[in-house]
Amino acid sequence: MPSVNDIRSTFLNFYEKNGHRVVDSSPLVPRNDPTLMFANSGMVQFKNLFTGLETRDYNRATSAQKCVRAGGKHNDLDNVGYTARHHTFFEMLGNFSFGDYFKEQAIPYAWELLTKDFGIPKDKLLVTVYHTDDEAANIWKKVANLSDDKIIRIASDDNFWRMGPTGPCGPCTEIFYDHGDHIWGGPPGSAEEDGDRFIEIWNLVFMQFEQFEDGSMKDLAAQSIDTGMGLERIAALLQGKHDNYDTDLMRALIEASANATSSDPDGPGKVHHRVIADHLRSTSFLIADGVMPSNEGRGYVLRRIMRRAMRHAHMLGAQDPVMYKLVPSLVQQMGAAYPELGRAQPMIEETLRSEETRFRQTLDRGLRLLDDELGKLPEGADLPGEAAFKLYDTYGFPLDLTQDALREKGRAVDVGGFDTAMAEQKAKARAAWAGSGETQDATIWYDLAEKHGTTEFLGYDTEEAEGQILSLVKDGAEIADAKQGDTIQIVVNQSPFYAESGGQVGDTGLIKTETGAARVTDTKKVAGVFVHFAEVTLGTVSRGQGAQLSVDHDRRSMIQANHSATHLLHEALRRTLGEHVSQRGSLNAPDRLRFDFSHNNAVTPDELAKIEAEVNDFVRQNTPVETRIMTPDDARDLGAQALFGEKYGDEVRVVSMGRQANSGKGADGQTYSLELCGGTHVARTGDIGAFALLSDGASSAGVRRIEALTGQAALDHLRNSDSQLSEIAGLLKAQAGDVVNKVRALSDERKALANEVAQLKRQLAMGSAAGTEVKEIGGVKFIGRKVDGVSGKELGALVDEMKAQLGSGAVLLLAEADGKATVAAGVTNDLTGRISAVALVQAATVALGGKGGGGRPDRAQGGAPSLAAADNAFAEAEKLIGGTA
Repeated sequence: MPSVNDIRSTFLNFYEKNGHRVVDSSPLVPRNDPTLMFANSGMVQFKNLFTGLETRDYNRATSAQKCVRAGGKHNDLDNVGYTARHHTFFEMLGNFSFGDYFKEQAIPYAWELLTKDFGIPKDKLLVTVYHTDDEAANIWKKVANLSDDKIIRIASDDNFWRMGPTGPCGPCTEIFYDHGDHIWGGPPGSAEEDGDRFIEIWNLVFMQFEQFEDGSMKDLAAQSIDTGMGLERIAALLQGKHDNYDTDLMRALIEASANATSSDPDGPGKVHHRVIADHLRSTSFLIADGVMPSNEGRGYVLRRIMRRAMRHAHMLGAQDPVMYKLVPSLVQQMGAAYPELGRAQPMIEETLRSEETRFRQTLDRGLRLLDDELGKLPEGADLPGEAAFKLYDTYGFPLDLTQDALREKGRAVDVGGFDTAMAEQKAKARAAWAGSGETQDATIWYDLAEKHGTTEFLGYDTEEAEGQILSLVKDGAEIADAKQGDTIQIVVNQSPFYAESGGQVGDTGLIKTETGAARVTDTKKVAGVFVHFAEVTLGTVSRGQGAQLSVDHDRRSMIQANHSATHLLHEALRRTLGEHVSQRGSLNAPDRLRFDFSHNNAVTPDELAKIEAEVNDFVRQNTPVETRIMTPDDARDLGAQALFGEKYGDEVRVVSMGRQANSGKGADGQTYSLELCGGTHVARTGDIGAFALLSDGASSAGVRRIEALTGQAALDHLRNSDSQLSEIAGLLKAQAGDVVNKVRALSDERKALANEVAQLKRQLAMGSAAGTEVKEIGGVKFIGRKVDGVSGKELGALVDEMKAQLGSGAVLLLAEADGKATVAAGVTNDLTGRISAVALVQAATVALGGKGGGGRPDRAQGGAPSLAAADNAFAEAEKLIGGTA
C-alpha cells in the first residue's frame, strides 16, 4: 500500500519526467492575491503567469501546494472531524501549463498517471465535461475509450472555471471514482449526486478564454492548463479507504493524539481525535509561515482553529496542554516534504503550548457559563445571542466554537441575536472613540473600519505584497478615482507598509495598479485602518483595483536599524545608570534615533562611552532578533520592558535580542534585551551596522534625551569627526593623539591671558578714575563714574577695588561694552544698614530706562538699554544717599 508521501512523490516524479519543473509549495499567506486569506489551490502562486504579468524560465510546472480553507467563502471549519473529506488543511497536487500544452496533452497525462502509475482500474473512472466542450469529450473517447454514459456533460458553472468577473476562464473536466453500488449515491448531475458513491478526485481546468466586463469572451493568445488533485482524497482511494482520516498520515496523527490523551482513537472520542489531527496540521503550517494568533485577520482565524482543537482535547479529558506534544509526530510525517516545519518546530511548539495554557485558564469558566445559560432554557431551545456574545466578548469564544460545543448537545445559537449584540458593542465603541480627542475628519476612517474591517499588516514578513484598494479619500470624502497630481489617502485590505506608532515613523513607497501609480509619502493608523498618504504620479488609481504595494526598502532598513538599536540602547542605559531608567518617548526615523528616559542627572562622558561601547558589542555579536507572541502579563513576568506610549491589547509581540550569560533576562538567563514592541526590526543585530551617540541633554524635569545614529549614518558621522580632528591637528601643528593636550594647554593659556587682560583693564579704569572727585553726601563718601572698555563681568571686581580705596562709602559705576550697558553699585559693610547697593542699582537703572537689578546689600548689578541718561542716574543715586529720594 503506497503511503501519502509515496503518492505525493509519484505524482511529482511523473510530471517531472514529462518535462515539468517541480516547484516548491508557496506560503499559505498569498503575496500575489489580496482577495485570498490563505492559499486555497495550487494555482495561487502561478496567478501572474496565467495573466501574463510575469514570466519565468519554465512554461510547465508541477507542485504539491499546502492549502487552508477556514475563513471567508472557503470555510470548511464546521464540518471538519464530522465528515470523511473535509479539512482545514489539505495538499493540492497539480500540473500546470503556461501557454505550452493544452487539452490534447493534459487529458492523456492524467489518464496515464491514474491508470498506469497509480494502477486505478479504468472501469472505476468516469468524467464530466462542460456541456459545449466537444473537444474535451472527443479526447476522452480517444484516449480512454470511455463510453458516452461515462462522459457526463454538465451545463452549470461546476464545470466552468473563472478567475474572477473578468480575466482568464474556461471549461474544466472532472474525474470521478466509483466506490461501488454498495454505497449510496449517483453520478454527477443526477439527483443522488450528493451521495458518497462517486467521489471527485481530480479537476483539469482549461484556461481557454478571456472574459470582459460586458460578458463577452475571446480566445486567449496563450491557452493554459491548471489542475488540482486533493492528496488526501487520492491517498484514501489508493490505500483502499473511504475516509481521508483513515490514511496512514492522518492515522499517525490520530494515534499520537490518542497516546497524548490516553484515550481510544476509535472510541467515543473519535471525532475529537480527527479534529485535533486536522487542526494540528493547519495551525502548525500557518505558524511556520509566520502567522501568529491574534484578534484580527489571519491571526484570528488561526486562533479559532487552535482553540477548537484545544477544546476537543479538553473533552478527551486532557488536564494539561496537548497540542504542542503532537508537533514531533507531524514533523516526522511531513517534515521531509515541507522542511519549513522542522525549521519552525520550536516556535510552533512554544506558540501552541502558551496559547493552550492561556486558553485553558478561561475554558472552564466559559463552559460553566454556557452550561448555566443552557440550564435556564427549555429543553432543546437555542442559546440566546446575547449569551453567545458574552462568551465571545468575555472569554474569547468565537461564535463557531460555541456552535461547535452546542452541536454535540443538539442545540444551536440565535445568530441574529449575536449579531445584534455585536452591533450594539460596536456602536458603544464608536461613541467612546468619537469622544477620545481624535481629529474631526477621522470619522471617515472609523466608518471604513466598520465597513471593511481593519487593515491586516503583512510587513513583519515582507516589504512587497498585493492588496485590494478598498477606499480612496480626498479632502475628507471618498472618491471613486484619483488622477495624476491628486493628493489622496489610500486604504487597502492588507499592507506591508508600517503605520506610524510606538515611536517608529510610517513607511513610504509605491502603490501601483494596472492603470496608474501613487507615491506613498507616509502611513498612519486610525481606528485600525492603515491610511496611506499618497500622490498619484502616473495615470489613474481607482477604488476596487488590485494593487502592488512596495515599501521603500532602503528607508525601512534604516528605520529598523534605528529601532533595534533603541532596544539595545535602552538596556545599556539601565545597566549603566540603574534600574530606574525607563523609556519616556522615542523616535525611530530613517536618519536618526531619539530616546527619552527617566534620569535626574546628566550622563557623564565616561558613562556615555560605556553605553556606546556596550551597544556596539551586541551589534557585532550579530545574533538573531527573535519575536514571540504572548499576553502582556506573561511578557512582563518574563522580564520584558514595556515601552512608554504603547497601547497593549490581549496579545503583544515580545522582541528579544543579544545573548549574555547571567543577564537575568528570559527563561535561559542569557537574553540581553527583552521588550514589548509592535514595530519592525532587523533580522540580526549585525544589520544595525554601527552605533554612534551624538548627544545627551535634558528633555524635561527628570527626563534626559539621547540622540544617536546607526549604520552608514554612524560611519559618516565618525568619519566626519575624524576629518575634523585631523584638520584641527593640522591647525595646531600637532599629532592627532596630542590634540587634547594641545587644546587643554591653549585653553589654560587663554584663561591666563584673559585674566591678565581683565586685570589691565581694571588697572586702566582705576587709573582713569584716580582723579575722580569723591563727593560727600550726608556724611557718606560717594564715587559715581562712567568707565570705558570694561565688560559687565569685570565691573563688579572694579567696584570692590574702589570700595577698598574709599574705606567707607558707596560706589556707582556705569559701563558700556559689546553693545550692552551695565550698572554696578557697592556699599562698604559699615553702611549697608543705611544704604543698600540694590537700591542704588535700581534707582540708576530706572533712570537709564531699565527695569532695575539685584544682588546683595554690599554689591549689586543691573542692566540698561544705554547710558545716554548717565547724569540722571548719578543724580538719582545721590538723592537716595542723601535721603531726599
